[in-house]
Amino acid sequence: MALNENRGQLVIVGGAEQKEGECKVLREFVRRAGGIKSRIGIMTAATGLPREVGEDYTRIFERLGAEEVRVIDTEYREDASKPEYLEFMENATGVFFTGGDQARIISTIKDTDLDRAIHKRYAEGIVVGGTSAGAAMMPDIMIIEGDSETHPRVDVVAMGPGMAFLPGIVVDQHFSQRGRLGRLLSALAQQPAVLGFGIDEDTAVVIQGDEFQVVGSGVVTVVDLSEIVHINVDELLKDEALAICGAKLHILPDGYRFNLKTRKPVVEQMAQQAA
Repeated sequence: MALNENRGQLVIVGGAEQKEGECKVLREFVRRAGGIKSRIGIMTAATGLPREVGEDYTRIFERLGAEEVRVIDTEYREDASKPEYLEFMENATGVFFTGGDQARIISTIKDTDLDRAIHKRYAEGIVVGGTSAGAAMMPDIMIIEGDSETHPRVDVVAMGPGMAFLPGIVVDQHFSQRGRLGRLLSALAQQPAVLGFGIDEDTAVVIQGDEFQVVGSGVVTVVDLSEIVHINVDELLKDEALAICGAKLHILPDGYRFNLKTRKPVVEQMAQQAA
């Protein structure tokens, strides 16, 4: 898969990112959004506590040096057409989706004026970030909900339309902490996507062009089904176990890079840096 290099960057966070002290993941988002000249919109659609969550991220981004921070509160779908929100988006350098319930993001923002404005600005080069639910909604087809700590089965996971910032890839978050490899595999087996990202807490995938870099204290698990030799999904009843043979698995900690076009880690570069 190749991304349009003229597009902006994505900062996809696995949730529970550090909010005090160094704040490595959020610091990276602010830096890429323009640093001390950044103008950041905080999207609180996913959370049931938009005021509290919005104030929390406003405090963090301002402490990290953002020039202007604005909470974009879309409690109701009609809020996504507010002129003041659309006007702010015209000059925003970064947009950050908070955690909560990813289905709320879809129901209140997808296919609205605000959605179109964010995608327009992303195509023009801004940074779009999101944590937890704000990470899950990044693909065109997202995980809505599913079981953790289980082997892959057809009925493990429910899928639905996402916000399509990252088409052709499935994203899962809180990955190692909640034992979600089984549900990521189940999601991939049922979708045309061949790559899945399992992102740990306090960890981010930062995508620019055809590559991503891992930032944070955990790891990113990349599952590649592009060269599988056998899968039994068409033979199963919904509660029966999946068989997947020939899948590739990559475990990437902080600083490691992955090429989305070749579907390979950039290990040569890391070896040179270590030498």
